Amino acid sequence: MAFSLNYNTHFFFKFSLLFSLLSFSFSQSDVVEAPSPAADSCNGIFLSYAYSSGTKLKPTDPTHQPYRFESVLTVLNNGDEELKSWKVSVEFQNDEFLVSASNAVLADGTSLPANVGNGTVFAGFPMSDLKTAIETAGDLTQMQVQVQLLGTQFGVAAPDVPLPKNIQLANDGFICPKASMQGKNEMQVCCRKDPKFKANVTVDEEFLPKQSGDLTIMYDVTRTYDSNYWAQVTVSNHNPLGRLDNWKLSFDWMRDEFIYTMKGAYPYVVDSSDCIFGTQGQHYRDLDFANVLNCERRPTIIDLPPTKANDTTLGLIPNCCRNGSILPPSMDPSKSSSVFQMQVFKMPPDLNRSELSPPQNWKINGTLNPDYKCGPPIRVSPSQFPDPSGLPSNTTAVASWQVVCNITQPKGASPKCCVSFSSYYNDSVVPCRTCACGCPSNTARTCSTTAPAVLLPPEALLFPFENRTAMAQAWADLKHRTVPNPMPCGDNCGVSMNWHVLTDYSRGWSARITIFNWDETAFPDWFAAVQMDKATRGFQKMYSFNGSALELNGVNNTIIMQGLPGLNYIVGETDGANPKKDPRVPGKQQTVISFTKKNTPGINIAAGEGFPSKVFFNGEECALPSVFPTNNSNREGFTTILSIFLAVFVFIMLHQ
Repeated sequence: MAFSLNYNTHFFFKFSLLFSLLSFSFSQSDVVEAPSPAADSCNGIFLSYAYSSGTKLKPTDPTHQPYRFESVLTVLNNGDEELKSWKVSVEFQNDEFLVSASNAVLADGTSLPANVGNGTVFAGFPMSDLKTAIETAGDLTQMQVQVQLLGTQFGVAAPDVPLPKNIQLANDGFICPKASMQGKNEMQVCCRKDPKFKANVTVDEEFLPKQSGDLTIMYDVTRTYDSNYWAQVTVSNHNPLGRLDNWKLSFDWMRDEFIYTMKGAYPYVVDSSDCIFGTQGQHYRDLDFANVLNCERRPTIIDLPPTKANDTTLGLIPNCCRNGSILPPSMDPSKSSSVFQMQVFKMPPDLNRSELSPPQNWKINGTLNPDYKCGPPIRVSPSQFPDPSGLPSNTTAVASWQVVCNITQPKGASPKCCVSFSSYYNDSVVPCRTCACGCPSNTARTCSTTAPAVLLPPEALLFPFENRTAMAQAWADLKHRTVPNPMPCGDNCGVSMNWHVLTDYSRGWSARITIFNWDETAFPDWFAAVQMDKATRGFQKMYSFNGSALELNGVNNTIIMQGLPGLNYIVGETDGANPKKDPRVPGKQQTVISFTKKNTPGINIAAGEGFPSKVFFNGEECALPSVFPTNNSNREGFTTILSIFLAVFVFIMLHQ
């Protein structure tokens, strides 16, 4: 009898333990935890950040000790309107390195793992919209999302808690006070609607309106089946000075999708091995993966050359196949977008035609172009396209998402082009700044990265930097100037521009612009722009370029220029006539620009008002000198400047 009792007790204990483990597993994966009691008093969007646990990590470093941390970010909609495309700003402050985040992505398009020590913004994925208690009868699975965070922080050891500085809702139209502490491990805040905010969308609209930005990417699903769908991707440039050359587009598949075929673009790497040896190969046993284009979790897409535009297999897509060139709309609206299509295969459990999920963490860049930071895809009203049959009707996409990208200047990034200044009233050229576009890492014995650039004779601009040293020293001796030792490093820019004030008289003035390409890459369909706060109103004409004044943000201070038809191509740097002794020769383009003083009375050219305050080449802002040429009434340099002008003119004529 005793044996039977012990056996039954032992069986009951094992069964209870198993049931407890199963219940714990179920609660972790399928049940949304109840919100904090403080959420009951919030009639808006309730946010909380709770630190769960942490442990010390190797290596041991008393000055910068790493610790693992686990935290939970909760977003709960207690308001009376659906929260669409939620975004939450978390102001991390302990040099955090985020390894994973469930139910969210980084809103700036950065893939995890990532350094978020300066703070970051989370965006909801896959559940980006949070419904209200009214429309769900209080269903927390539709009202609330919890983001499980795992990462590494530095310097905060127990019993201290590594909490962020603050948390707040990043959606427009909400006011959030500073988060308050709830105990030692949690911070909370209730964000309410801003009564002064005027939204451009009504509550009844199903999707958010399309947003504006420097560049937008539309992800339109045009056809859908149970196991795959066709998507059309449209990259549109809206910035009047923005541009992309040889664009490369990348994104993250979040649900094991892969690209089967494409039209209008192509993967940078054609590789199906991840599918063959992965779960995709196990599921699609009868699919010939030799025909699959790409199975990378983060593929990179490139444009096709114009020769493929009419290819029946790869081309025949409007606005495709331009070698990755997307021009600003102010230059040519017909070339300001790029389009391609791709067939995407899905994986379980998404095998029905209504389960559609766009890729996340978009990034686009080009050659000698601005840097773009892209937000998360936002569900918008389905796009409409002209009917392919030619009938006067539109075809609507099955579903559409919009990605908005804006030009940004990454911290510590260097420009990619620079400007030198010269004038008729000073025979020295103010060159590009030292290390204007960055410096080599090992310069200790060869040049100084901090010494200011030395003034140059005009003819030195025609030579690569490494061939200018003797001329610079001889010019300094002639002008009785000292030079630093070691000499300053070069500008290291692939493109440089010289702005030379050519004339100044009572009714007008003129300048000469010379563009130098020191790289081996040519620039077709190039353009440049200058901003001049006082002089632009007097712009008259360009003689070798197409030029026009451009109003930006209501301010008329910009002049945009491009090559004339047939001459809008700057060749790359080439070898000299005798490569063994002659320096390399840059590609060049040159023009004269004239101004009238009728619309700019009192303008003082010699005081620096004849020089631009900003210069752009192919959308990239160039580094400017920190000083202007001084007016020392020395006219000796005019004949030298004129000889350089004639030399460049003869060079251009001989190479046409």
